Amino acid sequence: MDIHTLIQTTAKKVEQRLDELLPREDVEPSATLHSAMRYSIFAGGKRIRPLLCLESAKACGGSEQIALDAACALETLHTYTLIHDDLPCMDNDDLRRGKPTNHKVFGEGMAVLAGDALLTEAFAMLARVPGNERYGVHDYVGELARLTGSLFLVGGQALDLEGEGRPLSLQEIRSIHMGKTAALIEASVRLGAMSAACSAQQLKLLSTYARNLGLAFQLIDDILDVTSTPEVLGKSVGKDVKAQKATYCAMVGLEEARDEARNRTAAAREALCEFPVPARDVLQSIADYLLQREF
Repeated sequence: MDIHTLIQTTAKKVEQRLDELLPREDVEPSATLHSAMRYSIFAGGKRIRPLLCLESAKACGGSEQIALDAACALETLHTYTLIHDDLPCMDNDDLRRGKPTNHKVFGEGMAVLAGDALLTEAFAMLARVPGNERYGVHDYVGELARLTGSLFLVGGQALDLEGEGRPLSLQEIRSIHMGKTAALIEASVRLGAMSAACSAQQLKLLSTYARNLGLAFQLIDDILDVTSTPEVLGKSVGKDVKAQKATYCAMVGLEEARDEARNRTAAAREALCEFPVPARDVLQSIADYLLQREF
């Protein structure tokens, strides 16, 4: 199975399960709220974080079926971040995945509530994942809370806001990238591995893979914000320049940013050297795909 087929096949499985787990559009007390939640969840996307979760579970000898609700939790939480990122008080975006952003369809207040509800639903989904001899539900929940709270994901978003309109060092930019992007990718990989009762060494190596992958992912995002079009990317471009954000591209140029993305991808691939060939090949193929993506 090539990487494109794997992405499509995994996305279908995740979307089918998400449809089962999330409240239907007509469920009370607010059908509007549930419609807003589903609007963004099912607006498209490659479902890369669920894919990383499921493939990391398999790399550690685990079951895709056991990890599936964790994968859904990660996509649900990711969608909450996108809804909130697009709000006028944050990135003020009108387009996401080629469609009007949530607040443009449902209003700002309902978009905030849809994001809040999806964040909460994510932990409910994660609590469904069975424990094993090494990790229990409390470990899963604690892991996701740690990597997506004020010390990492939300903290990275705060640093990003605080950095608008002022010069930043490369280290400060990396800190933003580690928080706002790499942390959720790391959570995806770690939760998949933990659901498979991974060893401490496996978890360490996969975490190194994920951090480097997350940094490369954000670098490519920043490059595409400069070089792509809304039609290709499915969202507005040139946002970083308009917001006066100090990006890696702005500081060192596109070519050096591309080189850094290649270096981070190589480091991610190298971290997998101790894993068996089938699992290693899939995770390395995902890293290569993300480096070469155009949207």
